Amino acid sequence: MNKRVDLTNATWAKSEMSDAGNNCLEVAFVDGVVALRDSVDVGDPDAKVLIISEKDYELFTRSVRDGQRDLLLP
Repeated sequence: MNKRVDLTNATWAKSEMSDAGNNCLEVAFVDGVVALRDSVDVGDPDAKVLIISEKDYELFTRSVRDGQRDLLLP
């Protein structure tokens, strides 16, 4: 997806299962898309942020909930 998204005022969230450390995936819903980042990168202006569609995010998270544990394998 090639969409410029202003993340200046993004509200980032971690899973409730997070241990409150800096090794979590954070998510923000902004301007009709989903932004994903590593919590280690918070405050780093050069950090990489993955932008995906809300539909792709919904399909991925539904698959994880449904037990498709091999989603991250090549």
